[in-house]
Amino acid sequence: MEGLTDTLGSTAWMPRWAVGVALLATATLLAAWLHVLAFPAVSRMLPPARRALLTRARLPSRMAVVVIGIALTGLFAPLTPTQMVFARHSVFIAVIALLGWFAMTALHVWAVLHLRRFKLDSEDNLLARKHVTQIRILQRAAGTLIVVITVSAGLMTFEGVRQYGVSLLASAGAAGLVIGLALQPMLKNLIAGIQIAVTQPIRIDDAVLVENEWGNVEEITSSYVVVRLWDWRRLIVPLSYFLEKPFQNWTREGAALIGSVILYTDFTVPIPDLRAELEEVVRSSNLWDGRVVGLQVTDFKENAMEIRMLVSASNSAKAFDLRCEVREQMIAYVQDRYPHALPRLRTEMSNGHAPGQPRLSMS
Repeated sequence: MEGLTDTLGSTAWMPRWAVGVALLATATLLAAWLHVLAFPAVSRMLPPARRALLTRARLPSRMAVVVIGIALTGLFAPLTPTQMVFARHSVFIAVIALLGWFAMTALHVWAVLHLRRFKLDSEDNLLARKHVTQIRILQRAAGTLIVVITVSAGLMTFEGVRQYGVSLLASAGAAGLVIGLALQPMLKNLIAGIQIAVTQPIRIDDAVLVENEWGNVEEITSSYVVVRLWDWRRLIVPLSYFLEKPFQNWTREGAALIGSVILYTDFTVPIPDLRAELEEVVRSSNLWDGRVVGLQVTDFKENAMEIRMLVSASNSAKAFDLRCEVREQMIAYVQDRYPHALPRLRTEMSNGHAPGQPRLSMS
């Protein structure tokens, strides 16, 4: 303390406010320098997996050290009353911002640690998609709430804003109604996001059919959903859409799907041979999941017979590829083995004879 007193005494020629500002600036630089030295040492003490997460706390921890340094320096710095009030208010706002920052960092670290147990790229990723969807939506909702509370707490430290808020709440039915109407779209989507996180009509990486477009759910934000279409386009859909309008979710309870292939042939084709060929085709394909394979005659048209083939696959992408493979190989089989059984157009032409006489027939 004597050294500090001597130092302050040697600056008697400087204005009081300048001494205070110089001390606060020195404390800020010293605190930041100490953090730069100490943070890597603390980081090296942690395992590599936790070390990566600690980097998220680098900036808020540096801010915390600086705030502590400024607060301690303010206890003995020769500040004027106005400067003292300003410094205390600034430190108070910084502490509020710091708490919000730490809350956001803790939320992110918790989400990362929780989701490390689930892999979206696994073959059976239903459980992973459930947790990823819930965590990401709730993380965004909680982050929005933290920001709102932090900003509100910071603004309420200003006397004018606080009085305005109190008078607004005291006077105000109409103002609250106007604000509520203005925020209705944002609040609607925020509530819809929470509902989707809980009920989960869609999840991350779900295969969906929306507005006659097929794709996978790529991202769920606090206000909209990004659907990556099959041709790499992105369809942006409001969150409320999935609660108000019907859509198809092909992976709601599982990713396995049954695909159908329609084949039109002449009535003379041998159905048992086609059924045996279909079974051989799917058994030789690595896209088939071994569950469903079947062939049935489902309809008779005027000039052809409709044959429906059913095959199953572990997910929608494999089901589509398997359908294409079955379609190509089955038509090649019919062309090779039973070319006469391809669909034909039959007509009858009269040769001008009287009724009852034989007619020429073409097929």
